Amino acid sequence: MSIAIAPDTKVRVTGIVQDVLERRAISRPVQADEDLRDAGLNSLDMVNLMLAVEAEFGLEIPDTDMTLRNFRSTAAIEAFVNSMLADR
Repeated sequence: MSIAIAPDTKVRVTGIVQDVLERRAISRPVQADEDLRDAGLNSLDMVNLMLAVEAEFGLEIPDTDMTLRNFRSTAAIEAFVNSMLADR
């Protein structure tokens, strides 16, 4: 079963990531599969990123899903959000 990807999910996730990066004075573009830790985010930034994703998409992310695998990159976050939205 494939998950239909909402076109605006990618744009919204990318915007959230860029906002968090800009708060750290990182203004360069990040590739979809680039590790966000390598891009300059630290553990506190990752927590803020998770909170921003919850707020943007109206989600409550279970503790068990707050993993590096789901938040490693913009592409990983997008896939995770789409799977959470599909499960509603």
